[in-house]
Amino acid sequence: MDLPFTLDDLAHAENFLAQGDIDRALPYLQDLRDATEDYLASACVTTDEVQYFSFADEFEWLAYRRVERDPRRLVPAPLPFDRLYADLGFAYIRQNEYTLARDSLMQAVRWDPMNCAHRLNLAGVFRTLGNQQEWASLSHSVIERASDPVAAARAYVNLGRFFLDEENAAAAEGCSRAAQRLAEGDAPVAQLAAQMADEHPEVAELSDAEAAGACEAAGVPAEPNAEMAVCLIMCATDAAAQGKTDEATRFTIRARDLVGAPAAKALIQLVREADAELKAERTADAGDAAAASDAAAPSGAGGAASTADAEGGERDA
Repeated sequence: MDLPFTLDDLAHAENFLAQGDIDRALPYLQDLRDATEDYLASACVTTDEVQYFSFADEFEWLAYRRVERDPRRLVPAPLPFDRLYADLGFAYIRQNEYTLARDSLMQAVRWDPMNCAHRLNLAGVFRTLGNQQEWASLSHSVIERASDPVAAARAYVNLGRFFLDEENAAAAEGCSRAAQRLAEGDAPVAQLAAQMADEHPEVAELSDAEAAGACEAAGVPAEPNAEMAVCLIMCATDAAAQGKTDEATRFTIRARDLVGAPAAKALIQLVREADAELKAERTADAGDAAAASDAAAPSGAGGAASTADAEGGERDA
């Protein structure tokens, strides 16, 4: 079955979006979506055993497995379907068609659940539609999955504003400080910090531990998920082993920016030690298997005795 679109088709639509030409972009994207949904109905069918995703890179595949623990066989989609739906969602937002934007962005998240930009955009649409709980829930889900400090910071900003609406100033302050640690120069982060100082100057007296405690008491982790940093470092280690120095550096910097230099350094050491232990175990297992094979091999009249010795060696082991 032919693919429903090409990357050039998608780039053509995105060029319209970049120019602000929504009148041309929207029908073009709608045609691509219709062709895509016809294709997906027969070519990428989800079952209890198989699921298709359009993850951007190896990191997202690894991170999804560690966070979601999905037991199904995960299959790469042939095209970035999440990107198509995200573009369509953006076009609908520009047209103030928020219900249609919500539906498109939900499909973007379905095809790449590790893409935090999709989640944050969908959260914003839910807020516009008046669904505060979904806005908060999606923002919380970003903190669990963020591998980029700015995305995590934006999620904390959303939750800080949510707690202000709920009149929980201490939790809002905890979220604001978490956002500042991650991306102090980001405009929404600075705006929330200024709002806190203006509307609730009393929470400035909270210690960092107290603010983090208030955040956690409200059900929000005070730090991003360290599992994401572990995945980044694992990908950096693999890239370095393959001679991809620039890629390894990018993964390492992302881990450092997400959890801080000391924590990233400790995680790098742990990953290296785990890799070394696994390599040593595999080497030892290979040596044991070779020794057992040599001992079990017949050698003329002494073959029976050699086999018995090998069996005894296995029992001793």
